[in-house]
Amino acid sequence: MTKASFFSVSPLNGKQIVITRPPHKAEAFAAQLRELGAVPVLMPLIEIRPPREPILLDAVLQGLAAFDWMIITSANAVTHIWRRFEVLQINPAQIIWPKIAAIGPATANMLHQHGVEFALMPDEHVAEALFAALDAQIKLKGTRILLPQGNLARSFLADSLAAAGADVLPVIAYETVRSTINSALLKQPFDAITFTSSSTVENFVDQFDDPRAIIGEALVACIGPVTADTARDLGLPVHVIADPYTVDGLIAALGAAFERNSTA
Repeated sequence: MTKASFFSVSPLNGKQIVITRPPHKAEAFAAQLRELGAVPVLMPLIEIRPPREPILLDAVLQGLAAFDWMIITSANAVTHIWRRFEVLQINPAQIIWPKIAAIGPATANMLHQHGVEFALMPDEHVAEALFAALDAQIKLKGTRILLPQGNLARSFLADSLAAAGADVLPVIAYETVRSTINSALLKQPFDAITFTSSSTVENFVDQFDDPRAIIGEALVACIGPVTADTARDLGLPVHVIADPYTVDGLIAALGAAFERNSTA
């Protein structure tokens, strides 16, 4: 991301931006906004926790050689898989890895930091595109696929793989838990609220009698089309959708939206 130069002012300068990401991811997002002169308001709507019952996850991590592919759909899954490696005293460098499909650059970058490279990543970072890319590259029938994911993950990927004849095993790698909103954070006017998952949208809507009134004239910014569809389905307006579907893309799209509004 390009910082505002000495001679220019970012369109995000002075804007109050609500961040609804879980705490372990919110600060990096906030730091990027601060560099552009924005004022981040941290209001986590979900927390990410280890699975309460990791027995199945532990079993598959000790037998990864039994799978042809492992599909990883979030950086959270990577984090919690490596935590289980530590608990189980498994050295990832000594594992016979299946081929890895990563849903997007954040997940791929997290894997790279751990010394693991992906074999496939779709151009569009959603489950539908990931399934299409796999279906185009390999014969899915009979392919053994491990799918570590969150407890609230959409069933699309597992269902589609199974329908195509793959031997797919979904397993809970982490749990998404809804947080209680500190409503005092929303009493001051804000310029935009960002949603980075469907879970954040759902929790926001569930905690207010009139969520549209809470948002007021602020921009609603979503990290991708799945999150945006959830927002619309729950009655929220959507003004900004990131492209690419990353935090960097979300920040860039917000900047472009504020710039358009300032010249309208």
